[in-house]
Amino acid sequence: QVQLVESGGGLVQPGGSLRLSCAASGRGRISINVMGWYRQAPGKQRELVAENTSGGKTTYADSVRGRFTISRDNAKNTLYLQMNSLNAEDTAVYYCNAAGRTGWTLGQDFNSWGQGTQVTVSS
Repeated sequence: QVQLVESGGGLVQPGGSLRLSCAASGRGRISINVMGWYRQAPGKQRELVAENTSGGKTTYADSVRGRFTISRDNAKNTLYLQMNSLNAEDTAVYYCNAAGRTGWTLGQDFNSWGQGTQVTVSS
């Protein structure tokens, strides 16, 4: 019921930066409890990059801690992933995930995934 649309991926040189966006939309209200970014490189399993809960807990993968920042704009129902100091190991398809409640009375649970956006780091 809640759709996530991702944008911001592309080709960047090593050491560069990108900001991914994930816009949530649906019929009725949306209240996000947990949001997260995942990525999947060719031949590898999908892995958690960063996540944040409504309680304020934020978790980062060891490989991105200090370089990536997860954030949200509640007024726009949009999630972000700021990626700095990118290297070739960051090349992957990045997916947005959000879970919470929706509907006019927030009476329905949801857990949605974006379609994925390609990030390629190459010289």
